[in-house]
Amino acid sequence: MKYNFDEIVNRRGTGCVKWDEMPREDMIPLWVADMDFKAAPAIQNAIRKRAEHGVFAYTLVEEPYYEAVISWFQRRHHWTIRREEILYTTGVVPGMSVAIKALTMPGEKVLILSPDYNCFFSSIRNNGCEVLETCLVRRDDNRFEVDWQDFETKCADEKTTVFLLCNPHNPTGRVWTKEELGRMNDICMRYGVKVVSDEIHCELVMPGHTFQPFAAVSDACRENSVILNSPSKSFNIAGLQTANIICAQPEWRRRLDRAININEVCDLNPFGPVALMAAYNESEDWIDELNAYLWGNYQAICEFAAKHLPQWKMLPLEGTYLPWIDITATGLSAQAYADLLMKEAKVWVNPGTMYGPQSGEGYIRLNMACPRALLMEALRRVAENVH
Repeated sequence: MKYNFDEIVNRRGTGCVKWDEMPREDMIPLWVADMDFKAAPAIQNAIRKRAEHGVFAYTLVEEPYYEAVISWFQRRHHWTIRREEILYTTGVVPGMSVAIKALTMPGEKVLILSPDYNCFFSSIRNNGCEVLETCLVRRDDNRFEVDWQDFETKCADEKTTVFLLCNPHNPTGRVWTKEELGRMNDICMRYGVKVVSDEIHCELVMPGHTFQPFAAVSDACRENSVILNSPSKSFNIAGLQTANIICAQPEWRRRLDRAININEVCDLNPFGPVALMAAYNESEDWIDELNAYLWGNYQAICEFAAKHLPQWKMLPLEGTYLPWIDITATGLSAQAYADLLMKEAKVWVNPGTMYGPQSGEGYIRLNMACPRALLMEALRRVAENVH
């Protein structure tokens, strides 16, 4: 490989949420979704050059920024975005709150596919709306699919006005197909439900799968959606706080722009735009090598678990770097098992119940975006210390 993803980077003592929130030096953190890899060299160079200027005042987002976004999604995902459709903000989660504020009234319901990203729950409630869950169904091949009958029933509820989608899906690792996305939209349009699609994991896709932007499925999907996107997750630059809200509907866009200002998430820092441009314009080979390395990590986990962790059932991973693992064979609740891993193995993972109190029970989510040696050390600790 051109890039060294095996390099161990010491992140302790840098104010790092992943490593410094837990003060114990012997803990291996495989929880919060950021990566232990250095950013792509082009991104590092762009930030270094900007830092050398020495003045870090209010930042104007100029045309090359929009051109980078449009070019990336056109050549990478065959999605044509118009310049006027793009609104920038500080992050996908702030963008999510903006979309809910703009498209709902307090007291209405926002539908999600449960288990789902934990911030979906808080963002919906923080905006005065009610979380409405339709639980994904695990099929015989261990893939998660939509319960279409229940999905339509929930959309038909007169209080349901927005469907908040995670595409690719965190935590189950599904990469939704064009057919699935089109069917979601058909049902939503039948009942006047708007789609807000969080596509932050769109570049993290495993072999044999292809990310499909929701808005590129059809004209109907484009007109009935608000897309949330950012290079932050894929290129490990979440701390630079740059994201985009993409919406084709002029009236919705006016309301989104107003909500961005109401929520005061309308200004970017000096490093975010240059990092985005370096990611999208100069780092495509880096993301391809990253995905190959992540796939190797997933295969290593599966092989190790098959030999040494029979209580783990590895589920198919189509996208993200967050394997969803069935631990019902342990006989413990998700929270109890996660607590046991932390206490006995000094490995920090997320209990599945973070992503749905009922739908996430019996699972853990593990972050495999780290050098393979560190990942294997964590697995050995679990095998040797938790029985």
